[in-house]
Amino acid sequence: MLIDKDNLPMVAVDLMNEIHVEDVDIINELFELILNYEREPNQANQELIDQKYQAWYDHTVAHFRFEEMEMQELAFPAYPFHKSEHDKALAMMYELFEQWQQSRDITLLKHYFIEVLPTWLTQHIQTMDTVTAMFFKTGLSPCSV
Repeated sequence: MLIDKDNLPMVAVDLMNEIHVEDVDIINELFELILNYEREPNQANQELIDQKYQAWYDHTVAHFRFEEMEMQELAFPAYPFHKSEHDKALAMMYELFEQWQQSRDITLLKHYFIEVLPTWLTQHIQTMDTVTAMFFKTGLSPCSV
């Protein structure tokens, strides 16, 4: 297991926490496929990675859209900053998948999943999502204080 969902930071909105747990489940499943491919680099394992990666990307797009729609609907002051972080993350995910599909170099995926993703996810939840969830719940934002 790459990320222990029991150690994920929690935010003030239960639905956001549930989505984060779903994210981590998909990430952990994908990481296991990466390790399997590293042990047995064959076409079948490659296709499993491709399918799960696409599912993860699609889930992440839906996750971010949900948050962004709520932020816009509630006129969240920090929306542009939060959306920018989402856009950067999706661009990185897309670029990484393109590189993987072209090179089939498993070290690209493994490095991202070990060195980048867990830290980014935790920091994003602890900062952006914590403030956003509090605003969703209370209408108050530290950005407006």
